[in-house]
Amino acid sequence: MAELHELSAAELSALYRRRQASPVEALNAVLAHIERCEPQIRALYAADPDAALRSAQASEARWAQSVPLSAIDGVPGTIKENIASKGTPMPLGTAATELVPAADDAPPVARWREAGAVLLAKTTMPDYGMLSSGLSSFHPLTRNPWNLTRNPGGSSAGAGAAAAAGYGPLHVGTDIGGSIRLPAGWCGVFGLKPSLGRIPIKPPFAGRVAGPMTRTVTDAALLMAELSKPDWRDAMSLPYQRFEWTALERDVKGLKLGLQLDAGWGLAVQPAVRAAVEAAARLFEAAGAVVEPMVAFSTRTMIDGMDAFWRFRSWLDISALPAERRNKVLPYIRQWADGGARLTATELYHGYSQMAALRDAAVVACQPYDFVLSPVSPVVTYAAEWAGPTNDPAQPLEHIAFTLPFNMSEQPSASINCGYTDDGLPIGLQITGRRHDDLGVLQVARAFEQLRPPQKRWPMS
Repeated sequence: MAELHELSAAELSALYRRRQASPVEALNAVLAHIERCEPQIRALYAADPDAALRSAQASEARWAQSVPLSAIDGVPGTIKENIASKGTPMPLGTAATELVPAADDAPPVARWREAGAVLLAKTTMPDYGMLSSGLSSFHPLTRNPWNLTRNPGGSSAGAGAAAAAGYGPLHVGTDIGGSIRLPAGWCGVFGLKPSLGRIPIKPPFAGRVAGPMTRTVTDAALLMAELSKPDWRDAMSLPYQRFEWTALERDVKGLKLGLQLDAGWGLAVQPAVRAAVEAAARLFEAAGAVVEPMVAFSTRTMIDGMDAFWRFRSWLDISALPAERRNKVLPYIRQWADGGARLTATELYHGYSQMAALRDAAVVACQPYDFVLSPVSPVVTYAAEWAGPTNDPAQPLEHIAFTLPFNMSEQPSASINCGYTDDGLPIGLQITGRRHDDLGVLQVARAFEQLRPPQKRWPMS
């Protein structure tokens, strides 16, 4: 029988309902597991076991009276540190930040607390969320539980590592270019980047979303049911829709799926990644889906323009800091952002315009298909100490060619494990739906979860 810390949110909720386990017992099991693993992984920030215990005790009392606040009442997990929680400083992954307690809960934290879920800790991220890495000037180096010499990815580095290691079943990350899907893919967990505005967040801006990172699709659906509830503070949020998030069963027969294996730019797809994604496509075909090759639609011009715009934005932020704080920013990030200082107004405007160009290209390319399959990343995970797969600030975005377009197009997109390298490293399959079809992406991911071969045992279990 699985240990309590290994159980899903759905399994824990069922045990709570039958009085076969309690939120306090589950919390204690997870905390004991974290104590064993965290010295090696270093995924957590601002852990507060005492507050977690108070939350679990309150949940236990509600379950005893059969009045839980939600299906995830009493389920333990984590939230990324750049999602504000009242009273906890938000370093944004960098030693350059002045640590001031957050004044309020951001919308995802507010929904988490309203649902009665138990917050164990916040999770780590790299400086300003601008790396696909567990490397940070503020947090200790976060490592991949599957292989401690490897990177968990980022920027939701701690969330991906915590989910894979079994630090409770529920985790929340953020994504502006792949920051949920990349660590989900490299850590072998499920991660959903929802449609822009599906989950209210603060502050909102182009491409930025919060989303679930879990071991199962069902647990992500349970979390979506709570996180997607409305919050007026996000002026970019979608009108609230009461989906049946756990209505996940769907026959894929007849679905038209695009298979994208060439992003048009970036790193070449490694043979092991290509083989795993192609094998996933064949499973869909065997189940009755129609799979067709999809041509590349994004270009080097688009990504170079967006890279220039992001460099300029980061250069403005970093150059405004006092010298003693500016010097604490990770050198890789400083070197990358310094390129923004040399941009002309024309180059900056052109760079910003590429967001819309990429959005429009993605929507047009996806329109013939019900869903699109692709790698999450063209490569498997890399050295833990690296800032990214190239480890080169002159080529920082070469690995996000498959993920970035769907932030700009505001489409829902998920990562689910579809295989392993010969040495046991996970490989992520990306499933992307049409704009606002978040439930459809979850349903197709659940179908694949049932089609795929048995998975390897979770690390650190």
